[in-house]
Amino acid sequence: MSGMPQVVLFDLDGTLVQTAPEICHAVNDTLQALRLQPVALEKVERWIGHGTQALLLRALADATASDIEELSGGSLWRAAQVRFADHYARRCGTASRPYPQAREVLRTLAQRGVRTALVTNKESRFTLPLLRRHRLHGLLERVVCGDTLPARKPDPAGVLDCLHAFGVPAARAAFVGDSSIDVATTRNAGVAAWAVTHGYNQGEPIAAARPDRLLRGLAGVLEHAAWPA
Repeated sequence: MSGMPQVVLFDLDGTLVQTAPEICHAVNDTLQALRLQPVALEKVERWIGHGTQALLLRALADATASDIEELSGGSLWRAAQVRFADHYARRCGTASRPYPQAREVLRTLAQRGVRTALVTNKESRFTLPLLRRHRLHGLLERVVCGDTLPARKPDPAGVLDCLHAFGVPAARAAFVGDSSIDVATTRNAGVAAWAVTHGYNQGEPIAAARPDRLLRGLAGVLEHAAWPA
């Protein structure tokens, strides 16, 4: 990307908001309702990235010592989905918190004339209440959730949808994420890959994904997003 970005897009879980604790609570509420053993927070952190359905399936496989393929489509899986939807809807925003300076960064970007958007694999029924609870919803111009479009990250559809809506080319955009999934999404979309080190990334160092910029915190975004040329 030449010059400063005109658009900065963000991931949600592990990037703007630390959500693993409340996701873990909802997962374990579900497992308890199914009379299964709970899973540890460290495992949930490693499973974050592909959306709540994929995470729940991983947790169910772990708790039952079963293969994911065996569980998918079965009665236990269907029962777990119904219970989890209810538990997580109640948990959204209760044990999560925005990362330091998340709101300030979004406000400052807007003041500088930089457009902002969210592209997450989390479903809208969980994403939107979470954003409202943490007063982030009014600071993002566009929100693309895991069920907004037919494809999810690392498919570039969500990023490209935002760029089309803003009328900005990929060469003038950056995506801030915390995982190799986010970096792969940027490569597929042709936008710059900026990664924060405070996220989850399936338990692996994000530097291994080789983002274009490695940020020690969200405040680092402002160092690279000045007034657009």
